[in-house]
Amino acid sequence: MSRSIVRQSKFRHVFGQAVKAEQGYDDIRVSKVTWDSSFCAVNPKFLAVIVESSGGGAFLVLPLSKTGRVDKNYPLVIGHSGPVLDIDWCPHDDNILASCSEDCTAMVWQIPDHALTRPLSDPVVVLEGHSKRVGIVSWHPTARNILLTAGSDNLIIIWNVGTGEPLISMDDHPDLIYSVSWNRNGSLFCTTCKDRRLRVCDPRKREVVAERLAPHEGIRPMRAIFTRDGNIFTTGFTRMSQRELGLWDPTNFEEPIALLELDTSNGVLLPYYDPDANMVYLCGKGDSSVRYFEITEEPPYVHYLNTFSSKEPQRGMGFMPKRGVDVSKCEILYFLLHTNVSVVPLIFPVAQSDLFQDDLYPDTAGPEPAMEPEEWLDGRDEDPILVSMRQGYMPPKSRELKVVKKNVLDSRPTTRRSMSTLDTNSLPVSPLPAPRAPPRLLEEIQNLKATVLSQEKRICDLENKLSQYTNGSA
Repeated sequence: MSRSIVRQSKFRHVFGQAVKAEQGYDDIRVSKVTWDSSFCAVNPKFLAVIVESSGGGAFLVLPLSKTGRVDKNYPLVIGHSGPVLDIDWCPHDDNILASCSEDCTAMVWQIPDHALTRPLSDPVVVLEGHSKRVGIVSWHPTARNILLTAGSDNLIIIWNVGTGEPLISMDDHPDLIYSVSWNRNGSLFCTTCKDRRLRVCDPRKREVVAERLAPHEGIRPMRAIFTRDGNIFTTGFTRMSQRELGLWDPTNFEEPIALLELDTSNGVLLPYYDPDANMVYLCGKGDSSVRYFEITEEPPYVHYLNTFSSKEPQRGMGFMPKRGVDVSKCEILYFLLHTNVSVVPLIFPVAQSDLFQDDLYPDTAGPEPAMEPEEWLDGRDEDPILVSMRQGYMPPKSRELKVVKKNVLDSRPTTRRSMSTLDTNSLPVSPLPAPRAPPRLLEEIQNLKATVLSQEKRICDLENKLSQYTNGSA
């Protein structure tokens, strides 16, 4: 993968390194469910890992500062009746997490700032609309409270989680959906499917706007992600089962921009994309390495940079948003790899410098949403609101969120279940009727009253007879 002429790049000397053992997270029983998701999610506040659990699905949420050995009795987030398959932190609130499960539901959770002291079992909202297991959850990158779910019923549903309402439903996929990725402003998303097609979908038009049959000739699962330039980066397999990556222009799917064979292995390559550096990191379940590439406008367009090798095979991985890296240490990526019993943080620094380097840290996507759900649904598109990395990033405290009519989550609500078949906005609003007693209870009361009156009359008759008898005897 090396070239004879050295290419100029500020990321050419990026290298990966694992942190010290005491800065990792040990004794975590990672889920053994056979599902090709990352099983791990991280943001500037928390680490979440799907774990083994009896009697339903569960995942572990830890503050990033709580390193070392995790107590086996540490409280879990529970609520799903089947194994959890995917989790995703909200990009606009570091305390909000979405999960999905084999129980055909997705749930949205609010995590308190402090470490859990007891199991968390009350989600903010339960989203029910799929008829089979839900394997993918993905937040909209710029609109508040918009969440996408994809299930084994080949259905994609886009929700407003602030009200629990399904906004859009798409059934264009004839088979199992492998992956979903939003573009930078959330106007489109791309999918890979078991029918070997790569699709680009416009959710507000409810249609597939472009598709490509077999971007990789192999029959094993593919993955696809949007890049910041609107191209699509894919991973898959050749006909001879070699792993392969590709770069495509969705406006012209005839020929790839780049196509590169990697190695022979059974593990599906999961791509993680850094839009600020335009770099892609590739990890595979069962692999012991992380390979990373830079995407440029110069041939061959996808440039191999380096490989990080670990001692143990990985079960999954988590990708920190750029606002969570430590700029004082010249980190450009904070990454989590988890094995069967531990989670190991990796950092990817560049050459050390005492000065802030603007070319390494351009303004990055911040936590504020660019628009409300109604604006996005009406056709508005906005890029992420950017924040400067010069002073580093301090996560805000948990915001008190309330369920109003729309668009806002509640901090501690009673669990509300979504309505997937009814449009709640179309229902008439009328005053609640006064509560009525059950008819059987009213009837029983009337019978008792009648019995009492009858008994009183009987008593009066007996008293009169007794009085007549007494007077006659006298």
